[in-house]
Amino acid sequence: MRTLTRGTGATYWVVLAGTLVLFTAAFLLPLVWVLLGAFKPPAELAQQPPTILPRTWEPGAYVDAWNYMELGKFFVNTLVVAIGAWAVQMAVIVPAAYALSKLRPIFGNVIMGLMLATLMLPSTAVLVPVYLTLTDLDLLNNPAGIWLPAAANALNVYLLKRFFDQIPEELLEAARIDGANTWTTLVRIVLPISRPILAVVSIFAVVAAWKDFIWPLLVFPDPAKQTLSVALQRFAPDTPINLLLAGLVLASLPMVALFLAFQRHILAGLTAGGVKG
Repeated sequence: MRTLTRGTGATYWVVLAGTLVLFTAAFLLPLVWVLLGAFKPPAELAQQPPTILPRTWEPGAYVDAWNYMELGKFFVNTLVVAIGAWAVQMAVIVPAAYALSKLRPIFGNVIMGLMLATLMLPSTAVLVPVYLTLTDLDLLNNPAGIWLPAAANALNVYLLKRFFDQIPEELLEAARIDGANTWTTLVRIVLPISRPILAVVSIFAVVAAWKDFIWPLLVFPDPAKQTLSVALQRFAPDTPINLLLAGLVLASLPMVALFLAFQRHILAGLTAGGVKG
């Protein structure tokens, strides 16, 4: 029996290690190929079979890509879109989640259910009506055309509400006894202790705005105002493949750095919302 248990335990660890290695390779190999592909000349990128390490290094590809596609301008455009989308979304979802969690309005559960039901709708189903609405409001070529639709995010409202549900009522009652109104309680009591989940939804909001393609493509017909994802697609047909790969890496670096900087807060926020105190 002891031998059987040891054999089962060894099999478990072998399967677990093999699965982790496969998943890690599936995620990392494409990233490594793109990162190193920018250092290869176009002819080497097109050859078969492909190579992992460059045979001929072209270290200036990243600088050439930055200058050739004028990425600095599109980085600024994308930064404006992402920060604005984050700010507008937080201004909407934080009060909404707090109201649903602590103020308990009539039919609050029904409202939350209807919000979650919108997650079952594919984004393409609302693309045309939202676009027509923005056209009527004359918001094309305007960052507000990205910011306003980004404010409606049912998933982030749900994540915030779940976290707010864990905050003890006694803490909020003590604030009320001290004379704090609803807004003061939210700003001075709830938000400071909600930093982990605020970091999570902030990352989700910024990343979604940064990597979005189809919506900026529709909102910004003016090439000078386009975001990185749209600009890279526009340059793709006429750009050497190594410079395009370098542009893709440069466009990804801010979000990778953002995740690495806040990964502790992200994991803390995701776990804290699901644990009863």
